[in-house]
Amino acid sequence: MTGLYWRGLSNAKDVQLRHNYIRSSALPSEFDGFTVLQLSDLHADMNEDAMDRVATLLNETSYDICILTGDYRGQTFGPFEPTLAGMARVRSSIKGPVYGVLGNHDTIRLLLGLEDMGIRMLVNESEAIERRDQRIHLVGVDDAHFYRMDNIEKATAGISPDEFSILISHTPEIYRQAAYADFNVLISGHTHGGQICLPGGIPLTLGSVLPRRMGSGAWKYHEMAGYTSVGAGSSVVPVRFNCPPEITLHHLQSEQK
Repeated sequence: MTGLYWRGLSNAKDVQLRHNYIRSSALPSEFDGFTVLQLSDLHADMNEDAMDRVATLLNETSYDICILTGDYRGQTFGPFEPTLAGMARVRSSIKGPVYGVLGNHDTIRLLLGLEDMGIRMLVNESEAIERRDQRIHLVGVDDAHFYRMDNIEKATAGISPDEFSILISHTPEIYRQAAYADFNVLISGHTHGGQICLPGGIPLTLGSVLPRRMGSGAWKYHEMAGYTSVGAGSSVVPVRFNCPPEITLHHLQSEQK
């Protein structure tokens, strides 16, 4: 059992860079090849070795923007200063614009500290990203899993249904609402892919109310593309089995209509 635990610790440090390709006929031509780097479920105050590995990967990777899909701290209570210190280390390795949302482990008191680092936190808000005369919309909602403070209607105010939009949410559990709101893409985390899985990546539990196929990796719901990151950090116990941690580079690609 001791040997198994140490193997789990080693697995949790071995963060990998994964690539995900999102093809859409609705994507403006100027954004063909646009890249979005996703960091999720860092739990930065309890995964120092994993965060060192993340920093190394960040220095080796090129991307247009970076998004953070929540759960920056390990506990759901208590002091948050160690979380900000851990996030500052990660932030120093991120290049270019950074956007984020809060997760169910996060307190609203983290918000100002994260924004002071230059992270644009989207709390039921949207941000237009422009290239020449074209644009796409990045929309972020507050935690929909525990705090239930998500408000898609507020976040999408002023966005035309025919404009390309990406929803970033800590949890994928709002996939129905996102598809109904005409999002083209939903990018999320929260599940850790199970973190401790049976051989073949079969999770013992996802801790989420959603179809198992949406628990990790790429999926589709009606016309909306989705991706659920298994996360870079670990929660509760700093081990992983049959579920390698990841940061994810999403490649947006145009399809001819």
